[in-house]
Amino acid sequence: MRSRSVTLDDVASAAGVSYQTVSRVLNHSSQVAEQTRSRVEAAMQALNYVPNRVAQQLAGKNTRTLGLATSDLALLAPAQIASAIQQRTSQLGYHLVIAMAGQGGAQQAVSDLLSQRVDALLINVPLEAQAAQEIERMAGSLPCLFLDVADEAKVPACTFSARIGARQGARHLLQLGHQQIALLNGPPDSVAARARTAAWIEVLQEHHLTPVCQLSGDWSAQSGYQAMMRLAGQVLPTALLVANDQMALGAMQALHQMGVAVPAEISVVGYDDTADSAWYQPPLTTVRQDMRQLGESSVDWLTGQLEQPGSDSVLPPFVTSLVVRASTAAPRGEKPVVHPVAAELRRLAQQLDNPQP
Repeated sequence: MRSRSVTLDDVASAAGVSYQTVSRVLNHSSQVAEQTRSRVEAAMQALNYVPNRVAQQLAGKNTRTLGLATSDLALLAPAQIASAIQQRTSQLGYHLVIAMAGQGGAQQAVSDLLSQRVDALLINVPLEAQAAQEIERMAGSLPCLFLDVADEAKVPACTFSARIGARQGARHLLQLGHQQIALLNGPPDSVAARARTAAWIEVLQEHHLTPVCQLSGDWSAQSGYQAMMRLAGQVLPTALLVANDQMALGAMQALHQMGVAVPAEISVVGYDDTADSAWYQPPLTTVRQDMRQLGESSVDWLTGQLEQPGSDSVLPPFVTSLVVRASTAAPRGEKPVVHPVAAELRRLAQQLDNPQP
């Protein structure tokens, strides 16, 4: 037999207060004494009481719930941002509902969140300007904040400057003396990936250089590995700019298997400075985006919109910083990679790219 759900009356009885007092605690009313509030919260915890948020909203009550539409949380950067958002949301007394953008994309994730009657939306999915504006229209009167959107989009945004960050990584390699530089970027349909590519090429052109080659992946370590293996047995560049740390990890694994030393034979620069980057072998030089700052600031802005409707505060782009570790060094000159299993590794990589049915 299914057990009966705990009700407000149960909590009120356990705490020795009225039903109305419990309701005031749930709605964060300032009219409740701190001692009484603590007693009610202790009763809720003891009874494992979970508020019925949808029922509350149907009754016209503010549930203080934010919705987060996010990219795949198997990727470290979105996962760290989501973690920061979750922690800040909880600190401010709000709830958080998360929907990942799968095959249905950002619009389906937002639709799922709207069906759960959230009070405001955070969207951390790469979006073109038009797609972002369509989502803003879907949300109607709900406040929205976009964390990964084209610069020209006329929507509220909380982002890092991809142009500044990408230039920092490229300039670092140029200052070390590298001229043979390859690019490993994310999916061509990603706003962030295209912005980083444009900035890298801009810096190289300023020094009368062009990329040795341009590779792409899907942000995963596996895709970085596979992209790098396409160069097995060839003369490698002296440096590699990678659009995120996970693909850099995969690329360095491929280089290790090819017998290519990082940074002695090739320097690698990542992007994001995710939590594990300092523990790669060698520790990864990367462009740091402060994920915690982004998550916390986005929640602060969005809750401010809920508590002071009509506020026209604007969030300027956050600044990235270069974190220099052990994966970059001055070039020693071009060397063809001669490894006894290089050709076989390349063949295996091609099989992974084109599996037989």
